[in-house]
Amino acid sequence: MEEQRPQPRYRRVVLKLSGEALAGEKGYGIDPLVVDSIARQIHEVSDLGVQVAVVVGGGNIWRGLSGSSQGMDRATADYMGMLATVINALALMDALEKHGMSVRVQTAIEMKEVAEPYIRRRAIAHLEKGRVVIFAAGTGNPYFSTDTTAALRAAEIEADVMLKATKEAGVYDRDPRVYPDARKLDEIRYLDVLKANLKVMDATATSLCMDNEIPIVVFDMNVYGNIRKVIMGEPIGTFVRGDRHD
Repeated sequence: MEEQRPQPRYRRVVLKLSGEALAGEKGYGIDPLVVDSIARQIHEVSDLGVQVAVVVGGGNIWRGLSGSSQGMDRATADYMGMLATVINALALMDALEKHGMSVRVQTAIEMKEVAEPYIRRRAIAHLEKGRVVIFAAGTGNPYFSTDTTAALRAAEIEADVMLKATKEAGVYDRDPRVYPDARKLDEIRYLDVLKANLKVMDATATSLCMDNEIPIVVFDMNVYGNIRKVIMGEPIGTFVRGDRHD
């Protein structure tokens, strides 16, 4: 009898990538090898039947918050950051298409010559047809991070989980770059993240996930294959949850 293939733990996911993740070791711009690696990993999980939506930041091209601290108007800086996310989204789309995938970029700021406008029902329809959807331009509003965008889109499309890709192995009880004895947490509740002010993502994003009971998995993006491992339910990274996920 044919052995049954293991089934993914999640059916529909939102993958949150920082802009810096696309820059690789350079720390700025777009590293084609890194983007290709991410695209291959997304392709692998899509082949398992998982519906993948992606939210990508823009920090490799523009740091909106640092721009405002240097005297630039905060709203203007944030809009520039939103445009940077569109550049990253198009780069990721190109890499995914080179692997034979069908992709749609949807932007919260309308630019119809470049991408589709964000329409919730259309996004869900694309996912159900096996397309990867990349959400760009944040929420379309200043003062909101791309982490908050990812949490909002995860709630809107009824994602099973939000995958937060980072440079660390997960969430620590304190900053591992400052404290060598920092302890990685395998699991933590939303409220504990907020109370301890752990830098999983900003408080607005964490609260949105908590209110809509969307679990978050924080994991190391730099290890190839980790996206698949998380989606298959392997115990890597940190699982952020509420009481419903006991």
